[in-house]
Amino acid sequence: MLTVVNPEEPTPSAVPQLAAPGGSLIDEIVRDGARRMLAAALEAEVAAYIAAHADELDADGRRMVVRNGHARPRRVPGR
Repeated sequence: MLTVVNPEEPTPSAVPQLAAPGGSLIDEIVRDGARRMLAAALEAEVAAYIAAHADELDADGRRMVVRNGHARPRRVPGR
């Protein structure tokens, strides 16, 4: 059951605390959603920036603003 708690008032000791060491399940869900929203917003901003500068070319006719992309993870050998 969800309850509204005033952060300025102490939590009654009769209410059991169910928070996990890293936070509650709802906190994890909210954090994950926030991360996804931020990632989507950044992707959209990058796409808009690249599209806005697509007609800028260097002396050789190549685009000045490009996206490098994403590489697959690779193993780096240690010493």
